Amino acid sequence: MNSPIDILKRDSLIEGGFAGLKEHRLVKEPRLFGPHENKDGSWPGIGNFVYLADARFMPHGETHMHNHHEIDVISVLVDGRLSHEGSLQHGKNLYSNDVQVQRAGGEGFSHNEINPDENWNRMIQLWVLPEQAGQPADYKVYQPVTGELTRIYGGEKNSDSDFPAKTKIDVAMLNNGQRVTVDEPFLAYITRGKGFANDEAVADGDLIRGDSLNFTATDDVQLIVAHISH
Repeated sequence: MNSPIDILKRDSLIEGGFAGLKEHRLVKEPRLFGPHENKDGSWPGIGNFVYLADARFMPHGETHMHNHHEIDVISVLVDGRLSHEGSLQHGKNLYSNDVQVQRAGGEGFSHNEINPDENWNRMIQLWVLPEQAGQPADYKVYQPVTGELTRIYGGEKNSDSDFPAKTKIDVAMLNNGQRVTVDEPFLAYITRGKGFANDEAVADGDLIRGDSLNFTATDDVQLIVAHISH
C-alpha cells in the first residue's frame, strides 16, 4: 500500500517577484526565513533543502547581479533559455531541461541570470545549506537523461556526486508510463506534465511530500525530487 502524501498547489499561493521576474515561493525553511514565513501557505523544506521558487522571467528580464555566501543555488530551466553572468563560469548559456548548480561556500559568488529572448521563460530555483562551512566556490551544469532520475546534488562522498551531501536532489525526465520510486522522506515538485503520485492525480505546479514516493507519468514529465535518508 502506498503511503499518504500532502499536495500543495502552486496557484494557491500569491505570486510575487522582483527585478525582471515573477515567482511563487513554495518552500521557505523557517530556520532561514523566520518562524512566520509559512503563514502564506508555503511549506518548510526537508534536510538542508530550504527554498524553492517557481520563477517566470519577463522578456529580457534579469535578476540583476547579486551575491551569495554559504548557500548552494540550483537552477532548473523548464522552458526557454538563460544567460548566466557572474564570478563562476561567466557567459554560460542554459537551455530547456539544463540544471545549473552553484556552490558559494566560504568564498562566495556573484551572479545575474538573464532571459535573452522575446518570450517569457521559466526556471525553478532551489537553495540548499551546505553541511560543511568554508568550502571553495564551485559550478556544474547537468543535462538530465530522459527515462531516469539524474542526481544533481548530494549522495555519498565516495560516489560520482560532484556535491556530496546527505540531502539529495534528483531531476527526472519521464515519458508516459515511466515510473520513479523513492523509499525515503521526500519533497517533489512537478514542473511539466502530469501523473499519479501514490495513486493520487498530480500535475505541473504541484508540490508533494511524504515518507515514500511511487510516481507514474501519464504525460511527458519533468520532476524535481529532494529526499533524505531515514
